[in-house]
Amino acid sequence: MTSPATRSLVRSRRDLSAVKQVVVKVGSALLADPDADVFGLLAKDILALRNRGIQVILVSSGAIALGWNKLGLKERPKSLPLLQAAAATGQMTLMGKWQSYFEHEQITLAQILLTHGDMRHRKRYLNAKSALEALLQKGALPVVNENDSVSVEEIRFGDNDALAADVAGLMSFPLLVLLTRADGVMTAPPDTHKDAQRISEIANPKDVGGIEMGAANWSGTGGMQTKLLAAQNAQRHGAATVIADGRQSGILGQILEGADVGSFIPGPSENPEKARKRWISQTLRPRGELQIDSGAHRALGGGASLLFAGVVSVSGDFDAGDAVDVFLAGESTPFARGLITLNAKDASRVAGSKSWDAQKSQNEPLPDELIHRDDLAFLG
Repeated sequence: MTSPATRSLVRSRRDLSAVKQVVVKVGSALLADPDADVFGLLAKDILALRNRGIQVILVSSGAIALGWNKLGLKERPKSLPLLQAAAATGQMTLMGKWQSYFEHEQITLAQILLTHGDMRHRKRYLNAKSALEALLQKGALPVVNENDSVSVEEIRFGDNDALAADVAGLMSFPLLVLLTRADGVMTAPPDTHKDAQRISEIANPKDVGGIEMGAANWSGTGGMQTKLLAAQNAQRHGAATVIADGRQSGILGQILEGADVGSFIPGPSENPEKARKRWISQTLRPRGELQIDSGAHRALGGGASLLFAGVVSVSGDFDAGDAVDVFLAGESTPFARGLITLNAKDASRVAGSKSWDAQKSQNEPLPDELIHRDDLAFLG
């Protein structure tokens, strides 16, 4: 599986040919385009990428747009309860349409519904990550959408562009592709400015903040401005972004060949893994302490994760996802800091146990490690 330690950094279009993981987002207006079978075009593209060994996560809007007419509404609803009802009605139709294009290839589709709260809540964040990793490992195609049927105003992403950027960050994928009905980011709205030109590359999404972007589309909540904000968020997560026309046949293949299509926003100049390790070691405050034995200490020094068996003692009051300091047993100075996968009570219960014994003693599945190597930063 992909880990932050092995993720490639995409700084130019030349780097795109080496990408092996991509999040692809398609919006409601694009899927509803009357002049193109976007479902069919994109399914063919995704199949071609998978045949090249490229992992794909599809973030698909469209549930609300497919659901409101089934409720007898003549236009997209504006109230939150009706939006939720339309989403609940349309989600099955949306998945059914995607399934109809993939089932003949015997590809299993898996629906993942997320809210912004899932990304802010550390345990749910880790659960979503684990579920997506397991699906990819089994060869399934995850189809992600915002869980509009249960979201409320305070936790809604508001558009799937933002959700797609966070999924790229969640999975440490190096590339986000945002598909739209425009050639890319334009110098002006093409519907009203016939001389509008495509901007091929944008070093920093903030650089085009003054360009007139036009309004959001009729069937969704997004627009080019939300795509630029998503690209900025993806850049912070360590991913590059391409904004391109999803009605073009073979567009995903062209992007991953490094062709000059759409608008390319490069990944960050600094390796995101180094920045993440620095954030863990220098910014986060530890909520607890682990004492480990000499064998675990040597294993961590060799690049391994911290397993239950190597933990001698646990102290502090922490939740899963909090930072804890790691000490060699008997020493008074920590040598590492990491993000722990269990809360203090569960960590104390499994400390010193073999993974298999620990699994048998718990009522719910446990992670494979107490601190993953990608979430461990050495101090000093």
